Amino acid sequence: MTDNTPDLPAPGKSSKSLLPDYTRRQALRKKRMRRDKLSRWGITAAGYGVVMALATIFIYLFYEVAPILRGATVTPQDSYQIPDTGANTYQLLLDRYEELGIQYTDRGEAVFFNANTGAETQRFAMPVPDDASVTSFGAAEAISNTTVFGFSNGEAVVARHAFDITFPGNVRSISPQMQFPLGETPIVIDEQGSALRLIAVENMQRGAGGTAVAAITDDGRLLLANITTRTNLLSGAVQVNRTVNTLPGFPGRAEKLLLDKSLRNLFVIDDRGLVHYYDITTPAQARLVQSVDVGGGSRVTAAEFLVGAVSIIFGTEQGDLSQWFLVRDEQNEYSLEEVRQFNSHGAAITAIAPEYTRKGFVAIDDSGQLGVHYGTSARTLFLDSVSEQPLRQVAISQINTGLLWLDGQGDVVSADLWNEHPQLSWDAMWNKVWYEGRADPEYIWQSSSGSDEFESKFSLMPLTVGTLKAAFYAMLFAMPLAIAGAIYTAYFMTPKLRGVVKPSIEIMEALPTVILGFLAGLWLAPFVEDHLPAVFSFFILMPLLMLLFAYLWTRFAGGLRSRVSDGWEAALLVPVILVFGTICIQASPWVEVWFFDGSMRQWFTNVGINYDQRNALIVGIAMGFAVIPTIFSIAEDAVFTVPRHLTQGSLALGATSWQTVMGVVLPTASPGIFSAVMMGFGRAVGETMIVLMATGNSPVVNFNIFEGMRTLSANIAVELPETAVGSSHFRVLFLAALVLLALTFVVNTIAEIIRQRLRQRYSNL
Repeated sequence: MTDNTPDLPAPGKSSKSLLPDYTRRQALRKKRMRRDKLSRWGITAAGYGVVMALATIFIYLFYEVAPILRGATVTPQDSYQIPDTGANTYQLLLDRYEELGIQYTDRGEAVFFNANTGAETQRFAMPVPDDASVTSFGAAEAISNTTVFGFSNGEAVVARHAFDITFPGNVRSISPQMQFPLGETPIVIDEQGSALRLIAVENMQRGAGGTAVAAITDDGRLLLANITTRTNLLSGAVQVNRTVNTLPGFPGRAEKLLLDKSLRNLFVIDDRGLVHYYDITTPAQARLVQSVDVGGGSRVTAAEFLVGAVSIIFGTEQGDLSQWFLVRDEQNEYSLEEVRQFNSHGAAITAIAPEYTRKGFVAIDDSGQLGVHYGTSARTLFLDSVSEQPLRQVAISQINTGLLWLDGQGDVVSADLWNEHPQLSWDAMWNKVWYEGRADPEYIWQSSSGSDEFESKFSLMPLTVGTLKAAFYAMLFAMPLAIAGAIYTAYFMTPKLRGVVKPSIEIMEALPTVILGFLAGLWLAPFVEDHLPAVFSFFILMPLLMLLFAYLWTRFAGGLRSRVSDGWEAALLVPVILVFGTICIQASPWVEVWFFDGSMRQWFTNVGINYDQRNALIVGIAMGFAVIPTIFSIAEDAVFTVPRHLTQGSLALGATSWQTVMGVVLPTASPGIFSAVMMGFGRAVGETMIVLMATGNSPVVNFNIFEGMRTLSANIAVELPETAVGSSHFRVLFLAALVLLALTFVVNTIAEIIRQRLRQRYSNL
């Protein structure tokens, strides 16, 4: 007999265990703990790195945006006596390089002096007639350097200061000059020889050119002289031609004249705070259009045009400052309207100095306060006392970095000015602003223009609305297709067909968006414009056709339906969709002829609907195709990973497949589907190239699907490469980037909170 009993170990000897011994186990445990700790540290470091990267982006954007919120600063530097202390100073000016100051006096002189020391450098005397004296002074828009002196005999002389800049030894040298564009011989304004008590001058910007002079005589007559010159090419002699018209009178005593550079409007301010507006488009037929109280019952003590001579700043004896300009009504008539007010000085405004290239100004008052204000943003950037004496004159440099002011004791103070971004304020960027030339306050983005007098319009509302508009229509197109497709693919489609459909849609995500934008702008937009009935048929009739096909499919004989395996029904829709689409495209021209008088686009225009070729519809379709893969992929994975025992249990209890989808699958997969939608929305909000190429990039504020838009991201891409680093435009673009980042951050945060709550709610299924 064979003994099959296994050999037992000899007594006193133990068999070798397959498990590691104690020492080995300890070594493995320590190794595992080291790996766990290293992984934990690595994951924690990566998490903190993500947070730090996001925080760094926010910090950098805040760093670039922060100067917008800063007000102006005025730093006094030097103090000295005005060169001509015995004369009354009509005007104080400061040159571009902040090296020379200019004092125009009632003695008919222009005194140039060192802006840092007060030392006189040169003095020019006006050609005042021997039998007359200076009785009035006026200045044209500051950038023109043109002034006029009125005399007691009814004559006037127009002067213009200039600078000859040379660089001997590579050192800048500025030599002042005085020019007389109409000649040094005084020009007769009043044939009766009455003294010119008030006077204003402006250079003609239309017609044959020349100069216009408005004057108030001692006996209260209002005169308007149009003066032109002609130079003989052979002899060089200058012939002066003038036409003087007497304008209709007005009640009250005039104290200030303002003549705009278009020579269409004349404003007379009287001693009761009233402004009398004259239309002087045709001087011989000039008429008084309006008399309006701009002082609120107080006397107007200072008034000046802002650059461009459209807006007027009025200062009253109560210290109030307000901005007014002409507004055209529906009858094409203009009227002077108050646009905005600024912080009150609390003391009589004595002088206003407008900026040369922006819509800002500096105002001084009787109590020694100096204020820096800006028109468009309605900001008072600086308002503080700078002198114990009443201030009489103020000047600002052409580059807005230097100031001069003159007090009642004849002392001049030079100061440095920091005022880089006055046109930006929270209200101006997010609320409606009343811009020059507009009938009402509006949201407008227009960062540049061909004119130096341009009023920057930095409203972020059109860009934000455009961003949300583009994302809304993209999601409106993408969500139904992506989510419904994901549910069908994951739950109903056969695995073989799913293996083709899912990778194909995910490959779409690799398509460069610039290609989608290119196709949308150059092919899809013209196609949609030419086949509008077909497009509407796709959106309205195609879903109905698919429902009709599904209904008919359920009515087919069992034998016919049995030939098609479950999960392949969707493939049968492909030829149906292609045939229906072809029919719609071919029938589109006939539908336009039958129902829309030959052109559906023109029909839209006739009924008051604006239609742009590149519009939100095009963006919605193109960007929808870019967003569909993101939503589809995440949503399909969420539906596919629903535990099988949940769906089988539902079916075993008698629920149909659709009841199972609605009652079990969708609630369980809802956190993932919601995440997919939020990921798609984030992609749509941040998309750049499609909206850049497939819209007209018009920053409009509406949700009209047939009009374009401009988004925050597209605006940054278009304008950032061309803006000056550190400029207001540069910083507001960074603010747009901060708004875009904050928008996506807030949306994603809210989405994560909702997703977590959905997960907790359905975790027990």
